[in-house]
Amino acid sequence: MSMISGYHHVTMSTDGAQEDYDFFTKYLGLHSIKRTVLFDGVLPVYHLYYGGKNGDASTIFTTFPFRKPGVYGRRGTNQSKIIQMSIPVGASEFWVNRLNGRGVEASKISRFGAARVALQHPCGIPFELVENVADKRIPITNEKQGIGSEHGIRGIYGAAISVADRTAMDDFFTIAIPMKKIADNHEGLAFTVPDSTSVVEVIHEPTVAQGTWTLAGGTIHHLALNTGNEENQLKLRAHIEGLGFTDISEQKDRNYFKSCYVRSPGGALFEIAWTVPEGWAKDEPADKIGTTLVFPPWFADRKDEMIAGLEPADFS
Repeated sequence: MSMISGYHHVTMSTDGAQEDYDFFTKYLGLHSIKRTVLFDGVLPVYHLYYGGKNGDASTIFTTFPFRKPGVYGRRGTNQSKIIQMSIPVGASEFWVNRLNGRGVEASKISRFGAARVALQHPCGIPFELVENVADKRIPITNEKQGIGSEHGIRGIYGAAISVADRTAMDDFFTIAIPMKKIADNHEGLAFTVPDSTSVVEVIHEPTVAQGTWTLAGGTIHHLALNTGNEENQLKLRAHIEGLGFTDISEQKDRNYFKSCYVRSPGGALFEIAWTVPEGWAKDEPADKIGTTLVFPPWFADRKDEMIAGLEPADFS
């Protein structure tokens, strides 16, 4: 039995909070499932979570909007490059028309034999909506935004990582995680994430400059895989560290889930995570998640200071 069951979430550092919220909820039709703040460091920065209405693992996309503190990154190689969402087969035309009609440039492309819609987040991070014939998850619907079950995003499809050295990442994904390699050609490498229809793609870009690894606007910060529980997480952590990938963190408390982070040889940061029993209802009613600004207990004494330092935004 695998210690991984698909993705848990993916996290980006973006720019403006308002444009970020509108992109995910009004253009893509996801739901706000948590509004809190960055747990690391001292800067008052939102941490916004979007996904299926109940916030199920593998549907979660999270962001840190860095416009107010003015922290910007550099997209490049040895860094996660593209965020990918799964959509029903045949839904590409709907999304191309919808996004272009709302001023988001979108076009059809194909890679590894899968039809995709290519677009960009307002901060410049590339996105792809990928037609996934094997994905049986129920699409995320949003009647208010005009998105029904025939077109709705199903959740995370995966991510593409830009690397200078394909071989090192091949070893990492087949030995450390481990995943199954399903493609190795001129387009790059592709691996399936255990117990899911999701993937990790590796694009070879040896001449592209190194990308930012810090928390910085306009870049993807990490890709989180779901271990389901603490036992699997700690077993996998010990396995990865035992192979010599010692750039791996101790377990961190993220309030709604517990996390460990590991830097892959190709630079992309991975997280292994599992949701705590209370989940998103730890600080909001289960039927009201994502509707209020909440803080972890350890920030109780800084709440007023942080609210004053956050970028104004309308989350209605």
